[in-house]
Amino acid sequence: MTVTPVLNRLDVLAFAREANSAQGSLSWHSLPRLRDHVHEHVQGHANAEHTVQWQVSGQLRSVAGSAPQVWLHLRLHTSLPLVCQRCLEPMDALIAVDRWFRFVRDETQALALDDELQEDVLVLDPRFNLHALIEDELILALPLVPRHEACPAPVKLAVADVGFEAQHSPLPKPFARLDQLVSGKKR
Repeated sequence: MTVTPVLNRLDVLAFAREANSAQGSLSWHSLPRLRDHVHEHVQGHANAEHTVQWQVSGQLRSVAGSAPQVWLHLRLHTSLPLVCQRCLEPMDALIAVDRWFRFVRDETQALALDDELQEDVLVLDPRFNLHALIEDELILALPLVPRHEACPAPVKLAVADVGFEAQHSPLPKPFARLDQLVSGKKR
C-alpha cells in the first residue's frame, strides 16, 4: 500500500508491518547539511532536476527461531549542482542511492550487529526521521572530488602568466661576486 508519511516522524515498525511504500520529492534547498556542500555561486543555479526523488518501502522478514526483522528500502535519485575541481566551473553531479536498512530494538544491539553484518543497522524509533536519513545518504553519496567527464573549457595548467618572466630581470646570483673575489686572489 502506498501512503504519505510524515518525513520527520515515521513509525518504521507500523510502516514495515503493513508493507507500505511511499515516494515523493524534496528540494535540496530543504536539506541544510547537504546545502553546505554546494558552492555559493552555484546555489542560485536553480534547475528542476535539482529536486531529490525518493522512494521508501518497508517490510518484515521472517527469520527462523526469532521475531521478524524490520527492513526499510530507500531509493534516491537527484542531480546536484557542484563545482568541478578540475576546471572550477559549475557542474551537475548525478547521485543515486539504493540502500536497505535493518532496524533493531536498541543501540546496544545495533552496535553489536554493526560489526557482524554487512547491511546498515539502525535503531527502531516510533518517530524515525526519514528526512534526516535521506539527507545523510545524499551526503555520503557525494563524489569525493567532483569533476566533469570532460570539462567544457580547456583546463589552464600553467600557474604563471606568459609575460611574467619578461617583466622581471633575472635576480643577481648571490655567490657570483664571491666567485670573482676567490678567482681574483688565485691569480
